[in-house]
Amino acid sequence: TTSTVTISASADDVRAVLFDIANFPTWSTSFKSVTVLASNGDGRVTQAKFSVDAGALKDKPTLNFDWSGYPDRVDYSLEDADLLTDMSGAYIVKDNGDETEVTFELTVALSMPVPDVMRTKAEKATIDLTLKQLKEKLEN
Repeated sequence: TTSTVTISASADDVRAVLFDIANFPTWSTSFKSVTVLASNGDGRVTQAKFSVDAGALKDKPTLNFDWSGYPDRVDYSLEDADLLTDMSGAYIVKDNGDETEVTFELTVALSMPVPDVMRTKAEKATIDLTLKQLKEKLEN
């Protein structure tokens, strides 16, 4: 599932918030806490454990972050979790001058049977809420 939002802020300002993994809970209500487990030489988080409460989805996934596409893209993938068997995707930032386009890609799979329609709806709701809260954080 993918969604995109345009934010009235510079790409650098967007990156400063969006790529500051440890501080997700300060602006996104889906993330209750983040514990950084590993960082690279640039101080960027490469692995973190999250406490996620995104409506129907509540879990404590450990995610790995791939910065090879930085500054335009950061990919993430699931290391382990209680219920999730997949949580992967990317945050993509496109600099449009005065505005910045942010695309959030998310794929989730659970260890229990869930109809695709419900899983996709939960992915979309999570993406839309995250992008809405990111936009509010940067525009207010």
